[in-house]
Amino acid sequence: MVQLSDNMLGALLMCVAMAVFTFGDASIKATGGDLPLSQLLVIRGVLASAALIAMAIYFKGLRLRLPAQDWVLIVARGLAEATAAYFFLTALLAMPLANVTALLQMLPLTVTLGGALVFREAVGWRRWTAIAVGFLGMLLIVRPGTDGFTSASVYALCAVAAVTVRDLVTRRVSKAVPSLTVTVFSSVIVTLFAGVWSIEQEWVALTPRLTMLVLMATTFIIGAYLCSVMVMRVGEVSFVAPFRYTGLVWALILGFLVFGEWPEPLTLIGASIIVATGVFSLLREARLKRRARMPILPRQP
Repeated sequence: MVQLSDNMLGALLMCVAMAVFTFGDASIKATGGDLPLSQLLVIRGVLASAALIAMAIYFKGLRLRLPAQDWVLIVARGLAEATAAYFFLTALLAMPLANVTALLQMLPLTVTLGGALVFREAVGWRRWTAIAVGFLGMLLIVRPGTDGFTSASVYALCAVAAVTVRDLVTRRVSKAVPSLTVTVFSSVIVTLFAGVWSIEQEWVALTPRLTMLVLMATTFIIGAYLCSVMVMRVGEVSFVAPFRYTGLVWALILGFLVFGEWPEPLTLIGASIIVATGVFSLLREARLKRRARMPILPRQP
């Protein structure tokens, strides 16, 4: 039996997490809008939250006694997550799966940009260049001013902005707060948000097809959360993080096989640029963190 190193196991778990996240997105897209998003989010949220709470108890990662500042940040993160879910799923139903997935790959760049602008984090010229080039790749995908630029494109970009806020808020949560605690309450807040939203929408009866798709989406999201938690426990971030881009490969495959979609050449070029600059930014940030942790040796006389 082959024994995987921590880095290889972490990379494998990251690949599985990204695949399962993408399969979950494809399940939602396959509903074709026949089910109100609020109803879908409530059903998925209740089941996923129950599974996450059980997972948090099992891993001893559920903590309720937290400083008030952390609670404020957790609630803010949950609201950003709910906003992102609304914009992302709305865009997902109207855009090719690969297109909206490619735009989400901007996150390492937008989080770096947000950290520099909001928290005054140091960003060197190399990462500033990567951000600028990455945004050019984004423009190749959405192509503002053309017929391909629709309201769905705006929703996708709003989703990226909301997830960026979520990740920036997460950085400010104290390290004493278990990641599972943050994930559990984010899921609960998204479910409550969807519940309030669903009050003004009429629920529809679930057909066998819709029931299967909702259960698939729920199972996939639970599996993705589980893999994501396990990823945090093994491997070096600098080695594992770039494997998050395998989700785009799955989006291309599922988009073509399930929905008959294939991105235009400019979209593929833009996605490639985003992935390349994102990987560079992740590796560069990891290298700088390692350098910052290195002890400063005294100069020899």
